[in-house]
Amino acid sequence: MNTGRVLDARYGRTRGRRIRARWVAIAVGAVVVVTLVAWVIWAGLLTPTASIETQDVGYHHIDARTLGVTSQVSTDPGTRVSCSVEALNEKFAIVGWKVVALAPSAQRTRTIEETVRTSEPAVSGLIGSCWLT
Repeated sequence: MNTGRVLDARYGRTRGRRIRARWVAIAVGAVVVVTLVAWVIWAGLLTPTASIETQDVGYHHIDARTLGVTSQVSTDPGTRVSCSVEALNEKFAIVGWKVVALAPSAQRTRTIEETVRTSEPAVSGLIGSCWLT
């Protein structure tokens, strides 16, 4: 009797088990690939593409605790957008913050002017980020 075969059979290292393990690995790999391809199609190709572009135009001090911020927001006409307007101190810390909801417009580019209250004197104002609503 071959000792190697006896040990292989005892510890599950038979030819049939190797073939089953290979088929299971192929099946799991195929499921992963199909899931990944389906997600890429769903998330990347089927979602509507809307772009938002912002440009900071300027800011002005109204008083020691209030800053006026002027910016332009460009997006597809008819799209609802919300933006965060931020006031920054000399260390670039946010000292004032406000969310502005922009109603749908027929124009692609709009100029917004917002007043932001601050917790301490600000030296700059800008749009932090915008998102579709």
